[in-house]
Amino acid sequence: MDFIPHVIDGQETESASGDRFASVDPWTREPWAEVALGGPQDADRAVQAARRAFDEGPWPRMGYAERGALLHRFAALIEENADALALADTTDMGKPISDARSRDVPRAAANYRFFADHARLATGEVLPMDTGHHAYTRFESAGVVAAIAPWNFPLMLESWKVAPALAWGNTVVLKPAEDSPASATLMASLALRAGLPPGVLNVLHGYGPGSAGAALTEHPSVDRITFTGESATGRVIARAASANLVPVSLELGGKGANIVFDDAELGNAVDWSIRAIFSNAGQVCLAGSRLYVQRGIYDEFTDRFVAAAQALVAGDPKDDATQLGPLASQEHYKKVRSYLDSIEADGGTIRTGGLGEGWVVLPTVVENAPPTARICREEVFGPVVTITGFDTDEEAIAQANDTRYGLNAMVFTQNLSRAHRAAAALAAGTVWVNCFFIRDLRAPFGGVGDSGIGREGGTFSREFFTEPKAVVMQV
Repeated sequence: MDFIPHVIDGQETESASGDRFASVDPWTREPWAEVALGGPQDADRAVQAARRAFDEGPWPRMGYAERGALLHRFAALIEENADALALADTTDMGKPISDARSRDVPRAAANYRFFADHARLATGEVLPMDTGHHAYTRFESAGVVAAIAPWNFPLMLESWKVAPALAWGNTVVLKPAEDSPASATLMASLALRAGLPPGVLNVLHGYGPGSAGAALTEHPSVDRITFTGESATGRVIARAASANLVPVSLELGGKGANIVFDDAELGNAVDWSIRAIFSNAGQVCLAGSRLYVQRGIYDEFTDRFVAAAQALVAGDPKDDATQLGPLASQEHYKKVRSYLDSIEADGGTIRTGGLGEGWVVLPTVVENAPPTARICREEVFGPVVTITGFDTDEEAIAQANDTRYGLNAMVFTQNLSRAHRAAAALAAGTVWVNCFFIRDLRAPFGGVGDSGIGREGGTFSREFFTEPKAVVMQV
């Protein structure tokens, strides 16, 4: 059985206690690796290593070009090791290997390249004053960053947090989700091969409450906390950070609305809507899990959507032909299954889908569910979508906004004015028009309501991962 260690101060290491936990392959439902189980002592070791690397090491004192060159070398090594990284995520959490190899790994490398270049090319402000003085801005590295990543896109979302933190001269302690530890350790080893100094990127494995995660977020030497995960955990982290007045960036849950107007190009709308809910077995915070279709096209759209859902290939995620693998863990499978069990009691009808082999949930389409049903209100985080008809634009917007979440939304229409009106009216951090999950890394990413606090991406990441400073000089 494989062993997945921490990476602390440039060394692969066991936990101080020697304790380990199992990583389970969700397709075989058997343990495939043992993982170092971190606790408070290991969290302190990792933070102190990052602190020394920041306070005494060369990383924050390098120029942007020098740091950027190392990050580009790091990105190249990620690309060269694509197969190993993809297999790590697939084995850990059941992601189809074809998706991990063609999407997640290239996007992780792109994150490092983008933020390396963005930090080097970003500009500050010069503020002429009419009092004989001159002001300008600087952006100083913040310090030690605690980055806590989720299990649904392990490598990709780890890089989304680590890349801007490193590009702006910080040091990092990364805690991957306990369900998906493997790619984080591999990524840290590649960072060392690329030439990043010891202690700049540390990886700490373990659980959250009462374990490594809690110790990391409560540590007084941490200067920033960035977290992606469920809203309840985000609240716990925010409380821990507030005790030390540490800024937090929280990208939390979602219950994305997908509005298909009657003038939409149906083939395009069906294709993107399928991807929006069934990619990664629906384990996507951005998933378009609430689908609203205008009544004039409801029957035709729904028939085509259901047929496309039924055509998806579910099975072994290590098979290149698989489009939908198992859910990531037994605990998560039980959670999603509980939502399926509640649908009929709440008044909904399963048009297609249900339970598959092992921990697989087949692409599931639900009709007639009332807006008060659990399936419509709560984040399922699985391949389950509700479809609801609407008559007017105003009705669609009201239904879409009737949620405590606000991470993202989608609009399908060929009417430019309607698209702009809907985008403005939707309470969401991102609105996609006639597409889904197309990203510009300069744009702000985050949500409103229970979907989080803050934004990352481009200059928004710079604002979070630095301490902006005003310099005022007498001329």
